[in-house]
Amino acid sequence: MTLPDLFDYSFIGRRHEVAIEWDREHTFGDIDDRASRMANLLAGRGVAAGDRICVYLPNCLEFIDLFLAATRLGVIFVPVNVLYRDREIRHILADADPVALITTAELQVHVPPGGTVWTLEELRSVVEEFPATRRVAVTDGEAPAAIVYTSGTTGASKGAVLTHNNFIANAVNLVTCWQITAADRLLLTLPLFHVHGLGNGVHAWLLSGCRMRLTERFAHEQAAGWMGEFAPTLFFGVPTMYVRMLEWPAADAAAIGGRMRLFVSGSAPLPAPVLEEFRGLYGHTILERYGMSETLMNISNPLYGERRPGAVGLPLPGVAVQNRRPDGTMAADGEVGELFLRGPNVFSGYWRKPELFTPGDWFRTGDIAVRAADGYYTLQGRRSDLIISGGFNIYPREIEEFLAEQPGVTEVAVAGVPDARRGEVPVAYVAGEFDAGALAEACRRHLASFKIPRGFVPVEKLPRTALGKVQKHLLPRWEP
Repeated sequence: MTLPDLFDYSFIGRRHEVAIEWDREHTFGDIDDRASRMANLLAGRGVAAGDRICVYLPNCLEFIDLFLAATRLGVIFVPVNVLYRDREIRHILADADPVALITTAELQVHVPPGGTVWTLEELRSVVEEFPATRRVAVTDGEAPAAIVYTSGTTGASKGAVLTHNNFIANAVNLVTCWQITAADRLLLTLPLFHVHGLGNGVHAWLLSGCRMRLTERFAHEQAAGWMGEFAPTLFFGVPTMYVRMLEWPAADAAAIGGRMRLFVSGSAPLPAPVLEEFRGLYGHTILERYGMSETLMNISNPLYGERRPGAVGLPLPGVAVQNRRPDGTMAADGEVGELFLRGPNVFSGYWRKPELFTPGDWFRTGDIAVRAADGYYTLQGRRSDLIISGGFNIYPREIEEFLAEQPGVTEVAVAGVPDARRGEVPVAYVAGEFDAGALAEACRRHLASFKIPRGFVPVEKLPRTALGKVQKHLLPRWEP
């Protein structure tokens, strides 16, 4: 089975039922036909199985059309974060070597020159000329479906190759374990360029046949209205969203909670106080789970049973988890270890970097955790100094390398500092004679907004060990 086969539970079985609300209501048959037209458009432009297409788009119906078309053609779909700018996009284009990048006319200004670019506006103007005849080229579930770029601790972005089977295993687990059915109503405000929105939201929607409302993004000043109008029973969010939802009037919260079946949180740790306050306002205990770009979903609190504050829960079906000490032996219950994973959800390797991971091996996550005696896992942080800000992963070295190139900077370290709304934000500690305003402006031009340091702290020199390693815990406290 491949993804087109899986999605036919809805495209054929529920063809005349409403599937999605975007600009208007669209049935599953409408979405099926749109995907077929897009597949024929791409094929008409010479895109073939094994080719890569990069998609640099905000949430929109065409994002889904392009993904579905790619799965039918055997084309590898490469989503690009819409907050990325030329520096980050340049690396992905060089590594993925796509036949084309698809973006909007507005976003095209951030795309480095060279290569083939198709604009969304251009595709919209011609796609209706193509027939809605089915074209399915992929028959092997082990075929790659997507390459999702996820920064490594070295700062070099790596492409995680996710297969049809990876996505299928994940979707079946979520629909089964969270009991998502055609009776559900999913409000999806997550970005589709991220596996949280695409691999969880879109795939759970298409497998279950539920009704979905898609928005371009989560806008907290509008989201309460969306929830009132659409009356969702299911919502996938990140902790930053739930923090903002605590600001809504208690009466609105109670009304939303009264219609909701399940709130799910992921992509960053959910603070226990947020869970408790949310439960008081909405009458629901948020279900927290744990996943990665390379593995999709691994561990989840149960739908029925204890949803333990601070814990991410129990391994999902088919997912094997080991918590290892640094010497490779198994950590005892209650002891801190590093998580290793194996299962049908684990990716097939990094694009063009086969030496970094062998399919079927245990995958080293870099996440530090404790396993309780009853099997619940609680994350303790990263083995590296990863910063998670509003659900986005930030690897300091990428920012450090960029800042080190700027005039007047002799050395620099970037560290995460606590932030009430985003969990953490990056702060740069810089030695040399530099202009903080100029550094901030350079970051705005070349880095995604969530990677821009919130402060540039001058230091005479960075604290280092005898071997030259920066001791970030000795950096001065930053005061905004």
